[in-house]
Amino acid sequence: MAESLTIARPYAEAAFKLASEKGDLAGWGDMLDTLAAISADESAAELAGNPRLSSEQVASALSGMLGDLDEQKRNFVSVLSENRRLLVMPEIAEQFKRLRNDAEGAVEAVVRSAFEVSDGQLADIVSTLEEKTGRKVNARVEIAPELIGGVSIRIGDEVMDASVRGKLSQLAASLKV
Repeated sequence: MAESLTIARPYAEAAFKLASEKGDLAGWGDMLDTLAAISADESAAELAGNPRLSSEQVASALSGMLGDLDEQKRNFVSVLSENRRLLVMPEIAEQFKRLRNDAEGAVEAVVRSAFEVSDGQLADIVSTLEEKTGRKVNARVEIAPELIGGVSIRIGDEVMDASVRGKLSQLAASLKV
Protein backbone atom coordinates (compact mmCIF):
# COMPACT_ATOMS: atom_id res chain seq x y z
CA MET A 1 0.00 0.00 0.00
CA ALA A 2 2.70 2.51 0.98
CA GLU A 3 4.64 1.61 -2.15
CA SER A 4 1.65 2.24 -4.42
CA LEU A 5 1.05 5.60 -2.72
CA THR A 6 4.69 6.52 -3.30
CA ILE A 7 4.39 5.51 -6.95
CA ALA A 8 1.08 7.37 -7.37
CA ARG A 9 2.16 10.69 -5.81
CA PRO A 10 4.22 12.11 -8.71
CA TYR A 11 1.50 11.20 -11.22
CA ALA A 12 -1.19 12.85 -9.10
CA GLU A 13 0.96 15.94 -8.66
CA ALA A 14 1.65 16.13 -12.41
CA ALA A 15 -2.05 15.74 -13.22
CA PHE A 16 -2.91 18.42 -10.66
CA LYS A 17 -0.35 20.81 -12.13
CA LEU A 18 -1.68 20.27 -15.66
CA ALA A 19 -5.28 20.63 -14.50
CA SER A 20 -4.48 23.81 -12.56
CA GLU A 21 -2.71 25.37 -15.53
CA LYS A 22 -5.74 24.65 -17.74
CA GLY A 23 -8.24 25.63 -15.05
CA ASP A 24 -9.84 22.22 -15.47
CA LEU A 25 -9.67 20.58 -12.03
CA ALA A 26 -13.19 19.19 -12.37
CA GLY A 27 -12.55 17.70 -15.84
CA TRP A 28 -9.30 16.08 -14.77
CA GLY A 29 -10.90 14.81 -11.57
CA ASP A 30 -13.73 13.20 -13.53
CA MET A 31 -11.30 11.65 -16.01
CA LEU A 32 -9.08 10.26 -13.24
CA ASP A 33 -12.07 8.88 -11.31
CA THR A 34 -13.34 7.16 -14.46
CA LEU A 35 -9.89 5.79 -15.26
CA ALA A 36 -9.58 4.54 -11.67
CA ALA A 37 -12.92 2.74 -11.96
CA ILE A 38 -11.89 1.21 -15.29
CA SER A 39 -8.49 0.11 -13.98
CA ALA A 40 -10.08 -1.48 -10.90
CA ASP A 41 -12.00 -3.85 -13.18
CA GLU A 42 -10.44 -7.29 -13.60
CA SER A 43 -10.63 -7.18 -17.40
CA ALA A 44 -8.74 -3.85 -17.44
CA ALA A 45 -5.99 -5.41 -15.34
CA GLU A 46 -5.76 -8.22 -17.88
CA LEU A 47 -5.64 -5.69 -20.71
CA ALA A 48 -2.91 -3.63 -19.02
CA GLY A 49 -0.87 -6.73 -18.19
CA ASN A 50 -1.22 -8.44 -21.57
CA PRO A 51 2.32 -8.86 -22.95
CA ARG A 52 1.00 -9.16 -26.52
CA LEU A 53 -0.32 -5.60 -26.45
CA SER A 54 1.97 -2.62 -26.75
CA SER A 55 1.62 0.27 -24.33
CA GLU A 56 0.28 2.34 -27.24
CA GLN A 57 -2.49 -0.20 -27.86
CA VAL A 58 -3.42 -0.24 -24.17
CA ALA A 59 -3.40 3.58 -24.01
CA SER A 60 -5.50 3.77 -27.16
CA ALA A 61 -8.06 1.30 -25.78
CA LEU A 62 -8.30 3.19 -22.49
CA SER A 63 -8.53 6.57 -24.21
CA GLY A 64 -11.36 5.17 -26.29
CA MET A 65 -13.20 4.10 -23.15
CA LEU A 66 -12.74 7.56 -21.64
CA GLY A 67 -14.31 9.31 -24.60
CA ASP A 68 -13.24 12.64 -26.04
CA LEU A 69 -9.93 13.60 -24.38
CA ASP A 70 -7.75 16.60 -25.05
CA GLU A 71 -4.10 16.07 -25.96
CA GLN A 72 -2.78 16.46 -22.40
CA LYS A 73 -5.17 13.85 -21.02
CA ARG A 74 -4.34 11.41 -23.85
CA ASN A 75 -0.63 11.95 -23.17
CA PHE A 76 -1.19 11.34 -19.46
CA VAL A 77 -2.93 8.03 -20.21
CA SER A 78 -0.08 7.12 -22.58
CA VAL A 79 2.56 7.83 -19.92
CA LEU A 80 0.66 5.72 -17.39
CA SER A 81 0.46 2.89 -19.91
CA GLU A 82 4.12 3.12 -20.95
CA ASN A 83 5.24 3.02 -17.31
CA ARG A 84 2.80 0.22 -16.41
CA ARG A 85 1.11 2.37 -13.75
CA LEU A 86 -2.53 1.78 -14.61
CA LEU A 87 -3.03 -0.49 -11.61
CA VAL A 88 -2.22 2.38 -9.21
CA MET A 89 -4.90 4.61 -10.77
CA PRO A 90 -7.18 4.44 -7.70
CA GLU A 91 -4.37 5.89 -5.58
CA ILE A 92 -3.54 8.52 -8.23
CA ALA A 93 -7.20 9.60 -8.35
CA GLU A 94 -7.40 9.71 -4.55
CA GLN A 95 -4.25 11.81 -4.20
CA PHE A 96 -5.44 14.14 -6.97
CA LYS A 97 -8.71 14.55 -5.06
CA ARG A 98 -6.78 15.50 -1.89
CA LEU A 99 -4.69 18.06 -3.78
CA ARG A 100 -7.83 19.51 -5.35
CA ASN A 101 -9.64 19.68 -2.01
CA ASP A 102 -6.67 21.45 -0.42
CA ALA A 103 -6.58 23.98 -3.26
CA GLU A 104 -10.33 24.58 -3.03
CA GLY A 105 -10.48 24.58 0.79
CA ALA A 106 -12.74 21.53 0.84
CA VAL A 107 -12.86 18.20 2.69
CA GLU A 108 -14.23 14.81 1.71
CA ALA A 109 -16.87 13.23 3.92
CA VAL A 110 -18.20 9.70 3.79
CA VAL A 111 -21.71 9.47 5.18
CA ARG A 112 -22.61 5.87 6.02
CA SER A 113 -26.29 5.21 6.58
CA ALA A 114 -28.40 2.13 7.15
CA PHE A 115 -30.97 3.50 4.67
CA GLU A 116 -31.09 5.71 1.59
CA VAL A 117 -30.44 9.37 2.35
CA SER A 118 -32.63 11.88 0.52
CA ASP A 119 -31.13 14.92 -1.17
CA GLY A 120 -32.67 17.15 1.50
CA GLN A 121 -31.22 15.07 4.33
CA LEU A 122 -27.81 15.07 2.68
CA ALA A 123 -27.98 18.84 2.21
CA ASP A 124 -28.76 19.24 5.94
CA ILE A 125 -25.84 16.97 6.89
CA VAL A 126 -23.47 18.82 4.54
CA SER A 127 -24.62 22.19 5.90
CA THR A 128 -24.00 21.08 9.48
CA LEU A 129 -20.58 19.65 8.59
CA GLU A 130 -19.60 22.85 6.76
CA GLU A 131 -20.49 24.87 9.88
CA LYS A 132 -18.48 22.48 12.06
CA THR A 133 -15.38 22.33 9.83
CA GLY A 134 -15.48 25.82 8.36
CA ARG A 135 -14.73 24.29 4.95
CA LYS A 136 -16.70 23.20 1.92
CA VAL A 137 -17.76 19.56 2.32
CA ASN A 138 -17.96 17.09 -0.57
CA ALA A 139 -20.07 14.24 0.76
CA ARG A 140 -20.43 10.72 -0.57
CA VAL A 141 -23.12 8.39 0.77
CA GLU A 142 -22.57 4.68 1.42
CA ILE A 143 -25.37 2.36 2.44
CA ALA A 144 -24.35 0.21 5.42
CA PRO A 145 -27.28 -1.90 6.73
CA GLU A 146 -25.16 -3.15 9.62
CA LEU A 147 -25.55 0.30 11.25
CA ILE A 148 -29.20 -0.62 11.97
CA GLY A 149 -30.20 3.07 11.88
CA GLY A 150 -28.72 6.55 12.03
CA VAL A 151 -25.49 7.63 10.33
CA SER A 152 -21.75 7.43 10.77
CA ILE A 153 -19.69 10.22 9.19
CA ARG A 154 -15.96 10.10 8.44
CA ILE A 155 -13.97 13.21 7.56
CA GLY A 156 -10.30 12.37 7.24
CA ASP A 157 -9.44 10.40 10.38
CA GLU A 158 -12.32 11.83 12.44
CA VAL A 159 -15.47 9.72 12.84
CA MET A 160 -18.80 10.99 14.14
CA ASP A 161 -20.94 7.97 14.97
CA ALA A 162 -24.66 8.59 15.46
CA SER A 163 -25.68 5.10 14.39
CA VAL A 164 -27.81 2.68 16.41
CA ARG A 165 -24.98 0.14 16.26
CA GLY A 166 -22.58 2.75 17.67
CA LYS A 167 -24.99 3.62 20.50
CA LEU A 168 -25.45 -0.07 21.33
CA SER A 169 -21.67 -0.56 21.37
CA GLN A 170 -21.27 2.40 23.74
CA LEU A 171 -24.00 1.00 26.00
CA ALA A 172 -22.39 -2.46 26.02
CA ALA A 173 -19.01 -0.92 26.87
CA SER A 174 -20.48 1.10 29.75
CA LEU A 175 -22.24 -2.01 31.07
CA LYS A 176 -19.04 -4.03 30.50
CA VAL A 177 -20.95 -6.68 28.60
